[in-house]
Amino acid sequence: MRHFLFDIIFTAVCLAIAAWWGYSHGGMSAMFVALGVTAILAIMEVSLSFDNAVVNASILKGWNDFWKKIFLTVGMLIAVFGMRLIFPIVIVAVTAKIGVIEVVNLALHNPAQYAEHLNAHHAEISAFGGMFLLLVFLNFMFGDKDIHWFTWLEDRLMRFSKVDAMSVFVALAVLMLSMSWVDEAKQGVVLVAGIWGVLVYLGVSVISALLEGQSHEDEADEVLDANGQPITNTAGVSATILKGGVAGFVYLEVLDASFSFDGVIGAFAITNDVIIIMLGLAIGAMFVRSMTIFLVKKGTLSEFVYLEHGAHYAIGALAVIMLLSTHFHVPEVVTGLIGVAFIGLSLYNSIEYNKRHQN
Repeated sequence: MRHFLFDIIFTAVCLAIAAWWGYSHGGMSAMFVALGVTAILAIMEVSLSFDNAVVNASILKGWNDFWKKIFLTVGMLIAVFGMRLIFPIVIVAVTAKIGVIEVVNLALHNPAQYAEHLNAHHAEISAFGGMFLLLVFLNFMFGDKDIHWFTWLEDRLMRFSKVDAMSVFVALAVLMLSMSWVDEAKQGVVLVAGIWGVLVYLGVSVISALLEGQSHEDEADEVLDANGQPITNTAGVSATILKGGVAGFVYLEVLDASFSFDGVIGAFAITNDVIIIMLGLAIGAMFVRSMTIFLVKKGTLSEFVYLEHGAHYAIGALAVIMLLSTHFHVPEVVTGLIGVAFIGLSLYNSIEYNKRHQN
């Protein structure tokens, strides 16, 4: 419980602000509505991002205490205020070609029009986030893993693990395929957004290699954590990212951003109140951060051997859903349930695995 004590206090503060905001705009009835919606958004964010916490933990476990604290402090501010508040405002300002101050006034005083601007560019946002997450999934699938979950599939994919740029090739092929269902008028901007998602992912890898002072061929070398213990690289990322530092921090922040796109856009299906959206998603983001640290400290990924697999399969499913959502409407509950299903199944299979190997 102590791992989540600050989250509980933070939740209480956010709910108090939500109650005040609702009461000041509509009395007691509006206050209870604001509290209810804030709670729903927080639960939605946690359910959509649990797989994010598992993947974060698989990378964060090798970091020293300094970078873990940076992730929980500076990273938290970026996650809550940057991605849940500032980024949507910037998106609207750039795409609608209006000033940032005007967008802020729009968000506070005309949230319906603000939501309309944001939703108008849902396809590009989803393409960017979807491609980034797809590469996270593909690099895991083509990575050199000691344990396979769906053996019949992962054994076959392992044959391509030594093929250069296999993940990028598959990702770009999927992006081009997705153009077949994107509206013709939006194909250009969606394609560019998707390519930017690929470039950002590759850019983090380039930064990682430059900071490490090594080539990509060295990424399979043994990596030691802060205590000098070897870390198995199953996440398909570079040695620098696994050990922390600037590259690792940037990677996790972009990963979190890709997850947050769907949550921010989906939140407007529940309410147009930007303040309530930020409060609800902030609560969820805070719990996800603490959940990540909890998984690292408890060694849960080592205890449940398929949990990381389940999280990556959930990420792959989310990437596909985000690409589909460039044209089709996919309810947020479907996205959440698919993630929960993969995580739940991986936990069950991990328990069964431990029973079979306990002796």
